[in-house]
Amino acid sequence: MSHASGRVIVGVSGSLASLAALRRAVEEVRRDGRTLVAVIAWAPPEGETLYRRAPCPPLAKAWAGRAADRLDTAFHEALGGVPEDVRVEFEVVRSAPGFALCDIADREGDLLVVGAGGQGLAGRLRWSPVRRYVLARARCPVLAVPAPAVSWWTARAALRRADPTDFVPRHAGPRGTTA
Repeated sequence: MSHASGRVIVGVSGSLASLAALRRAVEEVRRDGRTLVAVIAWAPPEGETLYRRAPCPPLAKAWAGRAADRLDTAFHEALGGVPEDVRVEFEVVRSAPGFALCDIADREGDLLVVGAGGQGLAGRLRWSPVRRYVLARARCPVLAVPAPAVSWWTARAALRRADPTDFVPRHAGPRGTTA
């Protein structure tokens, strides 16, 4: 496998579009041997301004851990686990998603892969802020991957067949966190 310079950075949130972006990012890495950098960004639920008024480091650590768990879960949902045939780095960043992605994707030869939002106008409006941010500010090429089309009826039928164990979180191996 030849090792191209640069990395493939992918934004992961757990949405269908970000899972599609993760799958596409792995395809890109397998094609040219770059390193995959999977990024999930998080912020305190009440926002940074309110958190600064009453900081609670144990809570911040727990929120970072939950973000890392979402990143692990995304790999399981999109790929069945972390692929063993590619180099993968995990970044759990306390920041706004668009800013974090543009900050990390700063090297020559990097490719930034993001989900393009859901299907239809409602899906694009709901998820477009991160995509718009990175398209306007990224210093490297950006690949926006659309979410797969899933009909409401198909999803409803799948939920009817679901077992309660289908909703138990799965945990994977090591993951990096930065607060």
